[in-house]
Amino acid sequence: MTTEYSGGGDPRRSLELLWGVKEPPKRGPKPRLTAEKIVRAAIEVAGAEGLEALSMRRIADELGVSPMSIYTYVPGKAELIDVMVDRAFGELTPPSGDGWRARLDHIARDNWALYHRHPWLLRVTLARPPMGPNTIAKYENELRAVEGVGLTDLEMDSVVALITGFAESAARVSVNAAEAERRSGVSDMQWWEAVAPVLEKFVNEDDYPIGTRVGTAAGMEYSAAIAPGRAFEFGLARVLDGIEVLISSR
Repeated sequence: MTTEYSGGGDPRRSLELLWGVKEPPKRGPKPRLTAEKIVRAAIEVAGAEGLEALSMRRIADELGVSPMSIYTYVPGKAELIDVMVDRAFGELTPPSGDGWRARLDHIARDNWALYHRHPWLLRVTLARPPMGPNTIAKYENELRAVEGVGLTDLEMDSVVALITGFAESAARVSVNAAEAERRSGVSDMQWWEAVAPVLEKFVNEDDYPIGTRVGTAAGMEYSAAIAPGRAFEFGLARVLDGIEVLISSR
C-alpha cells in the first residue's frame, strides 16, 4: 500500500491552497478549472481506486483536461494531498452531548466513520498535519470536549491525541479486514473453514490450552478471526474509563 506524508510540499503554496488565496481576476472567459474542482476529483479518484492511483495525469483524465493545466492551479501532488486531507476533515461535526464522556465518544465515532468513508486517509501520515481551516477547527472542537474539566493544557492535548489515535488505529484494522476480503474474494468464514482442518494437523491443543479455549470462543462468536467493530466498542469504553480515572483524580 502506498503511504503519503502530509506537509511534504511547499509550505507557502500549501497554505495558499488550504486557505483559498486566489489570484486577482483576469479578463476573458471564466476558467474551466478551479483548485476546488481538482481537489474534489482527486478525492473521488482516491476513494474509488486508492491513493496509489492518484497522480496529476489521472486527475487530468478524470476532468478531461491536459495534465499541464492541473499545475496552473495546484503545484504538485504533495500540496494536493494536504488540501484533500483538510477537505475530508471538514466532514467532521462538533462534539455534542452532555458531559465530556459523551463528547469524546462523539469524536471517536465521528473519526471512525470518516476513515471508513475515506479509507485513503489511513494512507496519509499526519506527522506534519496540513494547517488548513478544517484541520485547525477539528483540533479546536476536540479540545472543547474536555475544556473546563480540570485537566492541564498538556493533558487536554494528550487526551485528544489518545481518542483520535485510538479511532484511527481501530479504523485501520477494520478497513484492512474489509480490503482483505474484497481483494481475495474470500469471506472470513470461508477462510477459517479452509484453514481450520489443516491447522488441526499441526497444532496440539494441549500445548496452547488458553489460546485454544479463548480463540474458539471468540471465533464462534465472531465467525471470523477478528471483529473490528466489536473491538472498537470495547476499546473505546476502556479508553474513556481510563480518562475518567484521570479526571476524577482532580
